Amino acid sequence: MIDNNIVKIRVKGDYACFTQPALKVERMTYPCMTPSAARGVLECILWKPEFQWVVRSIRILRPITFSSFKRNELSSIQGTVPIDITATDSNGSPKNRAQRNSVVLRDVEYIIEAAIYMSEKNIQKVKNRDKKEGRKPCEPIVKYRDMFLRRLHKGQCWHQPYLGTREFSCDFFPVTQEDEDRANELNLTYPIGSMLFDIWYDRDYNANPIYMYDTVIRNSTLICPDELNEKMLSTSHLRAKVEEFTNSILFDFNKEEK
Repeated sequence: MIDNNIVKIRVKGDYACFTQPALKVERMTYPCMTPSAARGVLECILWKPEFQWVVRSIRILRPITFSSFKRNELSSIQGTVPIDITATDSNGSPKNRAQRNSVVLRDVEYIIEAAIYMSEKNIQKVKNRDKKEGRKPCEPIVKYRDMFLRRLHKGQCWHQPYLGTREFSCDFFPVTQEDEDRANELNLTYPIGSMLFDIWYDRDYNANPIYMYDTVIRNSTLICPDELNEKMLSTSHLRAKVEEFTNSILFDFNKEEK
């Protein structure tokens, strides 16, 4: 079912920062987009609690180029109470601000290949809901795939997609054969080593990072391992606690949109 419902999207931006977890004080980016960042881009365009995005591969369309600059960042973790960025200490220095160096990617462009996955339980749930609302019966995965493609061609999104951090927003486009040819012409090979794949949540919503090891970009393509994608299908991320409430909000929104 997944193989029959693959979609592709091209994203590009001036800068990107896919922060390596071991170097998060002064940010150092991975040399290419991570699968979790690719999933985030897709969810910016279309997200439903009934399905999950499965990222199959990421293709690089431009040479890897790094850039370094300093940014003003918070020196403490943001809590429920907003941090006063104008506060100063006894010496008159900023209390909650600090300048930190960031090593980021410049002039990036990728093709994301992904598919929609739905459990049998959620497929039946959507079918029952459509029947109750008097909608024409159809396969839920096909419906959501076509919904995504319509939004892609119209340039619609829930909120602006970004490349790693929200400061680095990106544009998104449908993929053409010319885009695929550009990746083949680049023919990039780049060893990465250990790379964050995604965050897996257990039933108690505890976060567990999943890594890819001995990762290499070959022929300008980063392949996402099937076994890690299979594991991510069992994550509890943003599922049971918000499902019914979120369902009702999204249903009302989509009804108005139509």
